[in-house]
Amino acid sequence: MSEFSSLPPTIQALFATLFTWFITALGAGVVFLRREFSRKLLDASLGFSAGIMISASFFSLLLPAIDIASEGNLPRWIPVSIGFLIGGLFLKFIDSIIPHLHLFLPIKKSEGIKSKFSKTTLLMFAVTIHNFPEGIAIGVAFGSVALLKTSTFMAAIALTIGIAIQNFPEGMAVSLPLLREGHSRFKSFWYGQLSAMVEPLGAVMGASLVIMSKKLLPYALTFAAGAMIYVVIEELIPESQTGGNVDIATVSAILGFTIMMILDVALG
Repeated sequence: MSEFSSLPPTIQALFATLFTWFITALGAGVVFLRREFSRKLLDASLGFSAGIMISASFFSLLLPAIDIASEGNLPRWIPVSIGFLIGGLFLKFIDSIIPHLHLFLPIKKSEGIKSKFSKTTLLMFAVTIHNFPEGIAIGVAFGSVALLKTSTFMAAIALTIGIAIQNFPEGMAVSLPLLREGHSRFKSFWYGQLSAMVEPLGAVMGASLVIMSKKLLPYALTFAAGAMIYVVIEELIPESQTGGNVDIATVSAILGFTIMMILDVALG
């Protein structure tokens, strides 16, 4: 761990997101163990992921950003509000231009610019879109360690662990429905793990951005939070509620929130 902590922030962020990508691949690899999947399990997994992301957005991103912003000349609510809104609007923009399809919907319900992509590709794109802000969040967390005494290396590790935990069901959420639709186990696995390919890219970008200027930190942290909250509200929660397992999905979301909170408080 000491050798890892001595690496440059961009390299730390890269390795951290390679780990979260690996966990996504493990989740996608469930297709090699079983062909059928329980809708209850999938809805619980989606709810759990939503809880993790909400908690990470608050404890790992918004709260540190508020503390950092209090050191500046502007009222601290200004930079955190600006960053949060821009993050949400950025994801809305990406959502509107990249062709994608949410889980359990027919291809005619695809969103973004109209395309002739297959349903498989559109499903993969949907998860890829929301993995990008997760990568940015990890990158910003490791970048902030290099600039602030108040930001701890273990807090960045806690965020990485939390996102990795929720990446496992995300891999399942892509690969298992594809397998059920008749795709081969390998193809289902391939698209499942591929959905996390943007996390290392987002991490390097996030870390590189914040180490350029301490003044960008509150904006970068809340940008990632706004993007992640957008994903939760627009995608994860609705998808977890459509299968008739509302109570299971809701309890799982609370469980996910609690686990991420414990990680952040205990390690951060």
